[in-house]
Amino acid sequence: MKITYFCIMSVQTQEETYSLEEILAAAKSSNRLILWNDETNTFDHVIECLMKHLQYTEKQAEQIAWKVHTEGKCAILEGSFTEMEVYRKIFKSEGLTVSVE
Repeated sequence: MKITYFCIMSVQTQEETYSLEEILAAAKSSNRLILWNDETNTFDHVIECLMKHLQYTEKQAEQIAWKVHTEGKCAILEGSFTEMEVYRKIFKSEGLTVSVE
């Protein structure tokens, strides 16, 4: 007599929706992570995040922070949409204002 066992597994998925702009950005070969100026974050926090997550030197991070402060935004990383989206979520969790272009 042959006995067959079946194992039923449930998989939870999270549905994500994307705007047309995000889909078109994903189709590009290269995307940029943009850090925006805001009234919430201090220079020190921005510098610490850039050093922690992107391994910028303190001098590089300071230059980026000043550029964001004076120009309103700065591209801080370039790569695939998937990679930029990962970093966008990381920086967003730190309270920074970022977007992918």
